[in-house]
Amino acid sequence: MKIEKIFTAQAKAKGGRDGQVTSEDQVLNLALSTPKAMGGPGKAGATNPEQLFAAGYAACFEGALGVAARQAGVKLEGVTVEAFIGFGKAEDGGYGISADLHVNIPGVEQGQAEQLVEAAHGICPYSRATRGNIDVALTTTTNPA
Repeated sequence: MKIEKIFTAQAKAKGGRDGQVTSEDQVLNLALSTPKAMGGPGKAGATNPEQLFAAGYAACFEGALGVAARQAGVKLEGVTVEAFIGFGKAEDGGYGISADLHVNIPGVEQGQAEQLVEAAHGICPYSRATRGNIDVALTTTTNPA
């Protein structure tokens, strides 16, 4: 699918999973460390690609949820999106990731909340990019904020 670019983010990685990532504007300047669960050193104060993906997906999905809510004429307050990105062995012997998104929409009826989450899943660029490529599970709750 070809898109008309509105914005391009740029980041540079050096040193792989145990290196450094920086954004062009230096707002991001983060040390990376392979988690101990993956056989790495798990250095304190360092992040990893899966955490960065989780943060981006969660933020993007909440933005898409706002679009879906506006389209449906629903006012949202106190929404949270928590992304869990799993890393593991794929069926073909390589490695892969999965995503579990836990979306909490306080003050909205459960059925409507689920409809909004499904609509957001259709809107979110991360969801669109991963569709058919990784397993994405959606959990919707309506717990008070």
